[in-house]
Amino acid sequence: MAKIHMVLQGKGGVGKSMIAAVIAQYKAGKGQKPICIDTDPVNATFEGYKALDVRRLNIMDGDEINTRNFDTLVEQIATAEVDVIIDNGASSFVPLSHYLISNQVPALLRNMGHELVVHTVITGGQALQDTVSGFAQLAGQFPAECLFVAWLNSYWGAIEHEGKGFEQMKAYTTNKARVSAIIQIPPLKEETYGRDFTEMLQARLTFDEALAMSSLTIMTRQRLKIVKGQLFAQLENTAVL
Repeated sequence: MAKIHMVLQGKGGVGKSMIAAVIAQYKAGKGQKPICIDTDPVNATFEGYKALDVRRLNIMDGDEINTRNFDTLVEQIATAEVDVIIDNGASSFVPLSHYLISNQVPALLRNMGHELVVHTVITGGQALQDTVSGFAQLAGQFPAECLFVAWLNSYWGAIEHEGKGFEQMKAYTTNKARVSAIIQIPPLKEETYGRDFTEMLQARLTFDEALAMSSLTIMTRQRLKIVKGQLFAQLENTAVL
């Protein structure tokens, strides 16, 4: 049985590709070789990670799902014998979610022995309400057998509304039983950890690639090693991974 990890969130620029890349790196560190697919029709960031051997598949024609390409995606997923990681763009979030549900793809995958895990991002700052709403929308649409992992990204501000953290918000308490894990992306000081991590992401480098680069300072590599350790330690305790 393969686990199908799909990163979905209707808000752009919140870290979906980073999450897909981290999951892929974690699995690679376990000796696995997951199938990595980038379906973002606008910003194929995940595909830029050459070390992860990411396949590009454009499932959109304008604002509509390209049914033949979507069928190709399902074919690749359904026949997989290893885990699959799919990064999807904000622009295709609504049509893809609708197409998955209306074609009963989660049930199809379950009947074939696979498990669908939806990873979604919650951010602080201006995108807080949009990302919380996106999470609630996904949890309300996808059938009960789909598991969820919520990634909390506080880079743009605290994940808090009217004094309540994510786990106290109605969107979470209503759907708590659906969430198998919450991953806290470490808060990164902009001038040190944040800058080092951002530059690594912009270069589409994996942690291992960056840590092997003698052109980076010793402390830059040390900080990246710490971030990797903090993220991977949480993934280690995430049963659905």
